[in-house]
Amino acid sequence: MIRLLVLLMLPYVAQAETLRVASYNTELSRKGPGLLLRDIRREDPQVTAVIEVLVTTRPDIVALQGLDWDLDGLALDALVDALGGHGLNYPYSYFEQPNSGLETVEDLDGDGETGGPGDAQGWGRFTGQSGLAVLSRYPIAAREVQSYTELLWNELPGARLPKINGNPFPSPQAQAIQRLSSTSHWVVPIDTPVGRINLMTFHASPPVFDGPEDRNGLRNRDEVRFWSLLLDGKLGPTPSDRFVIAGDANLDPHNGEGHKAAINDLLADPLIQDPVPLDPAGSAATVLWKGVGEMRVDYVLPSSDWHVHDAGIYWPETEARTSAEAASRHRLVWVDLINQ
Repeated sequence: MIRLLVLLMLPYVAQAETLRVASYNTELSRKGPGLLLRDIRREDPQVTAVIEVLVTTRPDIVALQGLDWDLDGLALDALVDALGGHGLNYPYSYFEQPNSGLETVEDLDGDGETGGPGDAQGWGRFTGQSGLAVLSRYPIAAREVQSYTELLWNELPGARLPKINGNPFPSPQAQAIQRLSSTSHWVVPIDTPVGRINLMTFHASPPVFDGPEDRNGLRNRDEVRFWSLLLDGKLGPTPSDRFVIAGDANLDPHNGEGHKAAINDLLADPLIQDPVPLDPAGSAATVLWKGVGEMRVDYVLPSSDWHVHDAGIYWPETEARTSAEAASRHRLVWVDLINQ
C-alpha cells in the first residue's frame, strides 16, 4: 500500500519542482577596467559579502546588475569560480557588452563637452562599467538571445525624447544616435527542468541627475515601457515561452522621482504577475539610498502562467544582515516558481 502511494505521488512531485529566479544589483563596479577582477582575486570584503548573499539564497537563475564587463569575461569567470568554491555552481552564463561606458563623439548629456562619462551611450567612465550578467544552473541558448542593446531611443514606439524650448535636447545629432538602453535589454532563453523560460533582464537609468529637460527621467520611463511594448508585440514577435522579467528598474511605483505610470502599467499588465516579495519585516523595499530612503526598484516578475510558490527579499534580521549591508545597497529579490 505504501509503495502504491509513493508511485501515485511521483507525478505530483515532478510537477512541484521549484525554480528559484532572482535579481541582484551587486554594485560590483569599480572606477577603472580590470579593478573588479583584481578585487575578486584578492577576496575583497565587498566581493566576499556578495558571494555570501548568493550562496545563502542559492538561486537557480540570477540576473546580476552592477557588474563590470570585460572583453574576455575574466571578471565574471572569476566570480563564478569563487561561487563554485563555496558550493554554488553556475555552469552557464551570459555576459554581453553593455551601452554603459560605450564612447560616442557627441555631447549626449548637454554639458557642452564631449568625451565624458555622460557622453557614452550609457553613463560610464570606461567601456562596460556596471554591466549585466546572467548566471544559471541550466543551459542558456546563447545563440537565441534577443539583445536590444543597439535599439535607438527614437525608434521606440511612443518614445518621449527630451526637449528644451521645443528643441531636441541636447541636439538633433545627439538624439539621432542615442540608444534606448542605458545598460542593456536582453531576452535570454534558458532550458530548465520545468521547460524553457525567457529571462528578460535590464538595468534602467536612474530618473535623476538631470535638469528641466528631464533626460534621465524620460529615458527611464521608456526603458521600463520597453517590456510592455515587447509583450504587446510592438517590437516584433512576442516571446513564445514562459518568461520572467528580472532587473533593476530604478523606479518605485509610489515614491521618489520618475514617471510612475511606466512601472505601474507594467505591474498591471495581464501577461505578468507581481508577487510583491517582502523581507522578513514585511517591507517591499529593495534598496536604501542615503538622503532618499527605502524604495522598491528591483523586480522579479513572472509571466501569468506560472504558479508562484514563494517569494522574498533577502534582508535578514539576524547577524547575516551585516554581510548583506556590506555587499550592496540593493537587496537580492527572489521568486520560487512551479510549473502548473
